[in-house]
Amino acid sequence: MPENQRRRILSGMRPTGRLHLGNLVGALQNWIELQEQYECHYFVADWHMLTTHYAEVSELQSDIQEMVTDWLAAGLDPSKATFFIQSRLPEHAELHLLFSMIAPLGWLERVPSYKEQMDNLEGRDLNTYGFLGYPLLQAADILMYKADGVPVGEDQVPHVELTREIARRFNHLYRKVFPEPQALLTHAPRLPGTDGRKMSKSYGNAIFLSDPPAVVSKKVAGMMTDPARKRRWDKGNPDVCPVFDFHKIFSPPEVVERVNRECRTAEIGCVECKKLVTGQLNQFLAPIQNRRRQLEQNPEQVWQVLEEGTCKARQVAQATMQEARAAMNLTH
Repeated sequence: MPENQRRRILSGMRPTGRLHLGNLVGALQNWIELQEQYECHYFVADWHMLTTHYAEVSELQSDIQEMVTDWLAAGLDPSKATFFIQSRLPEHAELHLLFSMIAPLGWLERVPSYKEQMDNLEGRDLNTYGFLGYPLLQAADILMYKADGVPVGEDQVPHVELTREIARRFNHLYRKVFPEPQALLTHAPRLPGTDGRKMSKSYGNAIFLSDPPAVVSKKVAGMMTDPARKRRWDKGNPDVCPVFDFHKIFSPPEVVERVNRECRTAEIGCVECKKLVTGQLNQFLAPIQNRRRQLEQNPEQVWQVLEEGTCKARQVAQATMQEARAAMNLTH
């Protein structure tokens, strides 16, 4: 790779509408840092959404708009990264099909998240090829752009390893077309929802990036705290308190130190502690929401960013598919 050429990163997000603080801490903040160091491709994974929510498509386009609006409002920059919509590039489907011809069934069945999601997503019929094969579609997404790295949490490392195996198998059967991407492990701070569980839109425990100050205040006021601290004068344990997890991420060090000390001695009560973190949250969210309001006044700008990025991504995808077809003797 030439010294002046930046390494390429690819990552995607399923369009589920407005994003919450968990999305920001778990992915967006890392994406924003990566766009300064790498050639980044970030995509709307709408086909991946269909693998588990194939019967829920009525709000798909508005969900895409809401999600990408939050991307831009949070600080992702289309002059520094390429944003595109997966389904607008049929090359992804073609490469997925070609990979499905060479991928042993056992490779897909052994992906840890396959059985985990089958167990966790109760009430959904996930006995579909699309659900079984989504790691292969993910491999096509990554290898299409010959990504050098894929930012993931530890639970997604098996998906990157499968991608590496697919690349090795293709290169061995035909000729070398695809590099083997590396998993870029990202540490995401623990940010629980208002009920202490993982923050999730489906759990109804999320604080959204677009929530106005009064809504943030109401949600934080209702957050669970240390269950052993039942009265104002009971000493608390910040280590088991979801509110303190918010302080560690959004409050300055002096506030974190104060809350950590005074909660243990009952010098500060839960109500005051929540008010402190509410102030920090609303201060943090204010510039994001200001940018979001500007984007909401001109929604065409969001779609224009996606259209331009999709055109750029298409050039790369078409070049990759020319190589893949030629390697498999599918060209005249």
